[in-house]
Amino acid sequence: MKISYKKMWILLVEKEISPATMRKDLNIATGTMTKLRRNEEVALSVLLRICEYLDCNIGDICDAVRTDAE
Repeated sequence: MKISYKKMWILLVEKEISPATMRKDLNIATGTMTKLRRNEEVALSVLLRICEYLDCNIGDICDAVRTDAE
């Protein structure tokens, strides 16, 4: 399984919030933003801050995606 943040990027577009604005508002490290762009794991605390910022549930910003390798 791997993580996908596709829902988060779509939600940002719908709310007309740029990733840079979210990063600055939440004080997210640039390395963490890179991990989000690459669909890599980030700390749950970061995801919860994003949820609070976007006023949504964690399932609204990420999905667990099955990989063929399993």
